[in-house]
Amino acid sequence: MAKMGKRLAKCREGLDRNASYPIEDAVKMIKGRASAKFDESVDIAMNLGVDPRHADQMVRGVVQLPNGSGKSVRVAVFAKDEKADEARAAGAEIVGAEDLVEQVQKGGIDFDRCIATPDMMPLVGRLGKVLGPRGLMPNPKVGTVTQDVKAAVEAAKGGAVEFRVEKAGVIHAGVGKASFSEDQLVGNIKALVDAVQRAKPTGAKGAYIKKVSLSSTMGPGLKVELTSVFGA
Repeated sequence: MAKMGKRLAKCREGLDRNASYPIEDAVKMIKGRASAKFDESVDIAMNLGVDPRHADQMVRGVVQLPNGSGKSVRVAVFAKDEKADEARAAGAEIVGAEDLVEQVQKGGIDFDRCIATPDMMPLVGRLGKVLGPRGLMPNPKVGTVTQDVKAAVEAAKGGAVEFRVEKAGVIHAGVGKASFSEDQLVGNIKALVDAVQRAKPTGAKGAYIKKVSLSSTMGPGLKVELTSVFGA
């Protein structure tokens, strides 16, 4: 514990925790302070002016990160017959129908993304209490309930990131790895912010994106100047 405290203190040296930094500077600092023995993830936290308890203030969507997520994503697909073959050919690790529903009901959730063909949803609907809290329930709004299984699997593998506002009005998402170049991270961050901006719900009043922060897995958080993350 003391060792971790020392490292975090070292990471924080020279940082003003109350300041907001332009996105390029924030990314440079995050990368420069990522000193763990593994390739740390770079994560974003966005505080939104919404109350997701109201249906017209829910924010949810998906964005294809232009430079990928850097994560290895295991994909499960609920499909039958030729759609099941299509899913396997596209690279899905787990494919099934009733058998996969049974496996998940028993707690066998060895995947990061879940896709289903529309005809499978009556079956998959039974798994709402299991998959819902984990953010894995297939949903047509984010392209995970679809007939185009090939495109959905390829998107999941290629850096598609789902985002969903939490109860406190915050979105958390991974935007790459510390090993990415500064330009790659900035590009991914701007793409995500743009997607969240476009997903602004009808019920949002006043300031929508109120605060953006960046951090690496083991590093401190930095506030980002809002004007620097909008636009290309």
